[in-house]
Amino acid sequence: MSIRKLLVLLGTLVIAAALITACGGKPEPGPAGPAGPAGAQGPAGPQGDPGQSLSIQDLTCTQCHNDTTIIWSKEAQFREKSVHGTGEAFERGENTACAGCHGTEGAKARISAGLPPHDKSIEAVTNVSPYDCRTCHNIHSTYTSDDWSLTGGAKPVLLEQTGGTFDGGLGNLCANCHQIRNPAPKVDGGNVTITSSHYGTHVSAQASMLFGEGGLGGVTGTPSKHYEKVENTCVYCHMGDERNHTYTPEAARCQTCHSDAENFDINGVQTEIKGMVDQLTTIFKAKGLLNDDGTWKASSDAPLVVPEEVANAMWNYNFVVEDNSMGVHNAAFAKALLQQALDVMSK
Repeated sequence: MSIRKLLVLLGTLVIAAALITACGGKPEPGPAGPAGPAGAQGPAGPQGDPGQSLSIQDLTCTQCHNDTTIIWSKEAQFREKSVHGTGEAFERGENTACAGCHGTEGAKARISAGLPPHDKSIEAVTNVSPYDCRTCHNIHSTYTSDDWSLTGGAKPVLLEQTGGTFDGGLGNLCANCHQIRNPAPKVDGGNVTITSSHYGTHVSAQASMLFGEGGLGGVTGTPSKHYEKVENTCVYCHMGDERNHTYTPEAARCQTCHSDAENFDINGVQTEIKGMVDQLTTIFKAKGLLNDDGTWKASSDAPLVVPEEVANAMWNYNFVVEDNSMGVHNAAFAKALLQQALDVMSK
């Protein structure tokens, strides 16, 4: 073949190959290959502006957590000396009907919401913990000394069973639990059936006593001078200006009004009330109503069935005894309660 013919043939083949490639379309890209090695680190940028320098005084936590005794003294008083802190009543908090007062979770939620001791909401409270600082204070809400503010803001308290409104300043926090918490007995045919050895107002109904409410058998009362005249009621008498967390009252605090007070038997009030209580105790035992340990001879298996006036006398006597002040909280009301009981039980 001549060179000329060979060149013509090669040209024809190149043109044909180009046409075939054009007809086949653009080829699809293959998968990405592995990443290459990282490049060298670039130079450091310019230094930023310096941050604010904090001192220990700038930390709000130190308003409470510091080298003073603001926490430790109160905690020791509460844990070692107070009935609230020793946990004597804590086990009752596992009973849903009692969780509103006997345990931190129920009491905190209920008081914060302004609800009474037996509000239905507390029936869902379980796994309760004993009283501690968080029960009565809003601990770690602001992380400042404002955390010592009181649960519920010390708002006035509607007394659940009697309807009055207790408004005693900081003592309102106490009144949320320290009130009559049992309903008055039901009367059937002139009689009352008592099925509990603890029949009565429930222990520690001091706010009701101070306020002068909750007596039976026609006994009425009025708020005492200790309710009307003592600033912050319970808190001043039981904690003082030093806010002692044993809650033990001291006669020295009484001297603000009773300058010569050396004890709580001012003007012989406690002596008189105790004499009436002792007289009734003897009568109730003689009539087979009261045990030697101060409980009633009643149970669900062996109930007491007594006339309404006797049930009222038992209630009024229990109210004074469980108040535990022997007249200090409201002398006139305590005397009236005991006198009703003596009039009935001495027949």
